[in-house]
Parts: sequence; C-alpha cells; structure tokens
Amino acid sequence: MSLFRLDASIRTEGSTSRALGDIVEAEWSATHPGSAITRRHIGAEPLPATAWSDAVGASMTPESERTPQQSAAVDLASVLTDELAGADALLFAVPLYNFGVSQHFKSYVDLVLTDPRMAPGAEPATAGKPAVLVTVQGGNYSAGTPKEGWDHATAWMRRILEDVLQLDLEVVTREFTLVGVNPALDQFTELADELKRLAEGEAVRHGRSLALAREPRAA
Repeated sequence: MSLFRLDASIRTEGSTSRALGDIVEAEWSATHPGSAITRRHIGAEPLPATAWSDAVGASMTPESERTPQQSAAVDLASVLTDELAGADALLFAVPLYNFGVSQHFKSYVDLVLTDPRMAPGAEPATAGKPAVLVTVQGGNYSAGTPKEGWDHATAWMRRILEDVLQLDLEVVTREFTLVGVNPALDQFTELADELKRLAEGEAVRHGRSLALAREPRAA
C-alpha cells in the first residue's frame, strides 16, 4: 500500500490544514506501518508559474520543435501524474485563501490535466482511487451565516477531485480557524473549539476509511 499526500498551505509551521492532514495520515499509517508515502508541498515549493501555459503550448507543438521550457513542463506534468497514478490512496490538504482555491493547487490541477493520461474523454489514471480532501476556513461560510456562499473553493475542488479525477472522495472541513487570531471573532471561541473537535474526529474517521479502502478481501 502507498499514500500520496499533497499540501497547499503556504505555512510549514502552525498550519491547520497540515495538522488535520497529519491526523488522516497517522490513521492511514497505523494500518499500513512502514508503507511508502510520497509527499509534495506545493505551498512551500510552488510549481513554476509558466508551467501550465508551456505544457499547453507543447501539446500543440511537434516534439522536435518544443522549447526547453515546454519540454520541461511536459516532463513535470508526467511526474505529477505518476505520483497520483502510482499511489493506492490520496490525501489533499488545501486551505481556503481569500474565499477561493489556493493558487498553488489551481496551478497543480491545471498542469496535471495536461498529461495525456488525464485527457478529457479518457478514463483518468486516478479513477476509483480512495481519497481524502482536508480543507480549512478562517471564517464560517455555512448556511445561515452572514457570509454564506463566500466559500468559492470547496465546490470547485470537489468537482475536480470527484468528477474530473473520478476519485472516491471524502471531505474533512474545519471552520473558524482564525478564532483566537482575529479579535473580532473572539465571541465564537466556544463554537470554534467544538468545530475543531468535530473536524479532528472526521479526520480520524476518514483516515481509517482511507486505510481500509483498498485492503484485499479474504477469500
């Protein structure tokens, strides 16, 4: 068994998305001790800003006529897709930034989708793989809140991961992560603590499910 983990937070210390991802990973590793984990931290080590446009350009250019940048982008897209295709289970930890999807994750998705194995109309190399998406939000955008509907990331990520990559996806969400950081949110401390507890419980549950999703059944 093998796990691929992607982190998109710009923080390496104090990141709530990483902390929840750690819980999922720990539960997976408890079932598969010593198994391989491939990691990619696109928040700390972003993909080249021009990689997607170079890869698109390469797709319309004969291989012998591609620029070095185009060839490098094609090779990078292949490596990223290899990581996804080669893993038995997938974990994505992606925070909400400015009410939208992380630019690092959007660049990652755009580049992966240029690989022929992920081309429209074909079954993607990731089809059917079990996956967990961890996402965190500084505020609260659920139904009935003043900023209901301001989360413009989660629905997009679900569409990409569930419908485009065809993953068997579970989602862990933690809200109000800025409580204790932004004084204007201090009145929500008790609620934020409860949401944290619930999210951590979901991370444990989905981590265990992820670990069991591809175990061989006894004859």
